[in-house]
Order: sequence, then C-alpha cells, then structure tokens
Amino acid sequence: MALNKVEICGVDTSKLPLLKEEEKKELFVRIKQGDQKAKEEYIKGNLRLVLSVIKRFSNSNENVDDLFQIGCVGLIKAINNFNTDLDVKFSTYAVPMIIGEIRRYMRDNSAIRVSRSLRDVAYKAVYAKENYIKKNLREPTIQEIAKEIGISKEEIVFAMDAIQTPISLQEPVYNDGEDALYVMDQISDKKNREENWVEELALQAAMQCLDERERYIIRLRFYEGKTQMEVAQEIDISQAQVSRLEKHALKMMRNYLR
Repeated sequence: MALNKVEICGVDTSKLPLLKEEEKKELFVRIKQGDQKAKEEYIKGNLRLVLSVIKRFSNSNENVDDLFQIGCVGLIKAINNFNTDLDVKFSTYAVPMIIGEIRRYMRDNSAIRVSRSLRDVAYKAVYAKENYIKKNLREPTIQEIAKEIGISKEEIVFAMDAIQTPISLQEPVYNDGEDALYVMDQISDKKNREENWVEELALQAAMQCLDERERYIIRLRFYEGKTQMEVAQEIDISQAQVSRLEKHALKMMRNYLR
C-alpha cells in the first residue's frame, strides 16, 4: 500500500490544514448549533489524523484510497458523538473509532474464512463495545460485554481472537506534535498487569521518590490496569497531562532503580 502518495481520494495531503486548539473549540460550538460549514472545516482540519491512523495498516494489501475513505467515516462518527464537556482530547476519542471502522472494513473484505456464526458473535461484541464507550467513555470489560449481548465471555474472547490482526502495544497511532498516542494508551490490561515486574525490581521503594499524584497515577495505570483516559477522568486532568506525568514518574523510578 503506497502511503507516500501526495494525493489521496482527490485530496492533496501536502496542503491539509492543521487546526489550533482554540479553533477546534470554536468550530465545535458552531457544529453543535448545526453549522455544516463548521463541520466540514473541522473534518478537513482532522484529515491528518486519518492519515496517521491508516499508516499502521501499511503492511496490508488494501487500497490506500479505500482505507482513507473508511477512516473518514470513522472520523465523522467521532465528531458526531464527541462530548466537548469532558476534559478529553478529540484525537484520544477519535483514534479508536477510526481504527474500529477500518478494522470492520478489513474484516468484511478478508480472504481468511471465519465461520458466519463466529463473525456474528464478534460483530455483536464490537457494536456493544462501541455503544458502551459512547455512553461511558471507557472500555467495557469482557464481562460487561457478555452481559449486554447475552453470550458467554469465553465465546466472545474466542470470536474476537478469530477476527483480530496482532499489533504491538508500543505502536504509535497518532502524534499531533506533542505527546504521541500509543496503542497501549487506548486499552486497559486487567490480566497482564505488572505485579511480577513490580516485585522483581522493588518498585514499591522506587515509588517513594514520586509525589502523591504521580504515585496515584502509577497505581491506577499499572496496578488497576486503567487507560490514560480513565485516569484523566478520575483525577480531573487531561489525557495529555496524565501522559506527561506518567512518563516523568517512570523516568524517576528507572533512575532510582539503576
């Protein structure tokens, strides 16, 4: 897939606008009032976000124009459902929706044969997950998805595994010139936490070099398996602030343990 194309779907990617935070806020006020021109301007100002996301699918055989169009569908859905009252960056909210839209397209067009019943279970789980995120702005647990659609969690896990493409948790999915947004920042990990790492490196002692807020963030992220978005909502700061505090705290702990 050629991602070095200058023109995608008739759009000159070298001339895409980049909106400032104040411009985004002003446009969203107009969007909520039904201003279609503002919505079009906001979409154009976030097409770089779509381009950043589709780069992660560079190893696929899909046509870049097709993926760009599908990514734009995810972008529009994110704009339609984004809640500006919450202290969450739009890119943090939009990236999973764009990825989900592209994955859904690729699954539907996949040459790998997965049984219809298995695909149906997976799709029900995906839709239930997306609806849950829209309502609660956090990732649901497997148990919560299972309860919502009335299917056992074991069957859901098996179905989701059958349609997923493995990716690295360290893979960046978006960078707006500030802190990069990684796959691991978008998911919660309640099974593979870092207790073993904590015990081996005596991190409890290392955490004493942190201030109270940094220690709390580290506990939420690595002991309770919360996402950066969930942590941001709990302590009432932005996801970008959580990211910076987390990176600083981990750096301090590494220095202590050397």
